[in-house]
Amino acid sequence: MSAPQLVVHRDKELMARAAAARLITKVVDAQTSRGYASVVLTGGRNGNGLLAALAAAPARDAVDWGRLDLWWGDERFLPEGDPERNVTQAREALLDSVPLDPERVHAMPASDGPWGSDVEAAAEAYAAELAEAARPETMRSAAAAAGGPVPVFDVLMLGVGPDTHVASLFPELPAVRETERTVVGVHGAPKPPPTRITLTLPAIRAAREVWLLAAGEDKAEAAAIALSGAGEIQAPAAGAYGRSRTLWLLDAPAASRLPRALYPPASS
Repeated sequence: MSAPQLVVHRDKELMARAAAARLITKVVDAQTSRGYASVVLTGGRNGNGLLAALAAAPARDAVDWGRLDLWWGDERFLPEGDPERNVTQAREALLDSVPLDPERVHAMPASDGPWGSDVEAAAEAYAAELAEAARPETMRSAAAAAGGPVPVFDVLMLGVGPDTHVASLFPELPAVRETERTVVGVHGAPKPPPTRITLTLPAIRAAREVWLLAAGEDKAEAAAIALSGAGEIQAPAAGAYGRSRTLWLLDAPAASRLPRALYPPASS
């Protein structure tokens, strides 16, 4: 478990640009050292804002997009191409404008895919895909999630909801209590749509670095709760951390209720 580090930016636009630059550096470093990089994307306004900033960044061409594996932390269980799906929004923000290898873009299943409306079967299929991708790497590094093998993600990004949820792990719901599986179906999510697929906390914690993104005053209470010793069942964001680094990227409004002892000097 890595202790959280905080970086606070003046506003959400600056936060998105700085996070995009930080991600480019991480990906390039991983590709230089190992030949490839593995990143888990997040949706929502902060995740999509980061992707849009990355699309506009002059340094984006430093990334070898053909040697980048992309995964998702969660997905709305809707038909392929639905505008509310995280992958649809990611394609519009960035993915359609860069030369990715389609075989390395690992979207979560849609509700009109091979498993139809069976979200549990779809979740099991994604867990199997993660396990298949992890096998060579876990043999070398002996790194695996407690609930099963997953790739050793270089960066796993999560948006933080106003209720402290991350991915589709909502307070008190069964998915946040899961310790045996890496991917589960979610039923009855408190925000629409109610049916989703999500990585579990064991899968999240297998990442080298976990970045939590929070911008806006509506995220201030969630950030304060998660960073003040709350339990992960009541505040899932508190249970999201990386093996080597846990980084909270906030704008000033989202950081406005943090205890003074936690508030770092503004980075920009």
